[in-house]
Amino acid sequence: MKKLFLLLLFTNFISACTQNNNMAGINQIGSIQISSPAFQHNGTIPVKYTCQGDNINPEIIITNVPEDTVTLVLIIDDPDAPMGVWDHWVLYNIPKNTSKINENSMPAGALQAKNSWGKKEYGGPCPPNGTHRYYFKIYALNTRLNLSDEADKEELEQMMSVHVIAQSYLMAKYSKE
Repeated sequence: MKKLFLLLLFTNFISACTQNNNMAGINQIGSIQISSPAFQHNGTIPVKYTCQGDNINPEIIITNVPEDTVTLVLIIDDPDAPMGVWDHWVLYNIPKNTSKINENSMPAGALQAKNSWGKKEYGGPCPPNGTHRYYFKIYALNTRLNLSDEADKEELEQMMSVHVIAQSYLMAKYSKE
């Protein structure tokens, strides 16, 4: 099983590398895709969605969800944070038929785990210095997760690790300067 997973990951990576880098889904597994009308892959996140603006989540579009999906997970994080990866929004048990997460909203039925601020909410990009990358990661799972009320991204990732049937990401940048 592990060899098959690694083969799929490698195959999708090679395929993605030959595609236009302005598209979402680089390093995707399966057919699922994530995008946003607010910015392009490798683009710049508008101030509106950051701590310097309205600090609200952008609209997110989810397409090509596999038929055998039970729930979705959305994780937004910043790997360039000085203290390690910073989690901005951690959503799970998103209904499988969710094709759009509206601006400044959360899908009905979805649950939130704690972000790096220790809150169950969206926290927009707010880098202390320089340009940071923000990854909007979508996962299709073959199960519904039962997490504790105090769950964070680490607990979520442990619980979902053997249930991911498809994944993709959208990356954009932001700098306060």
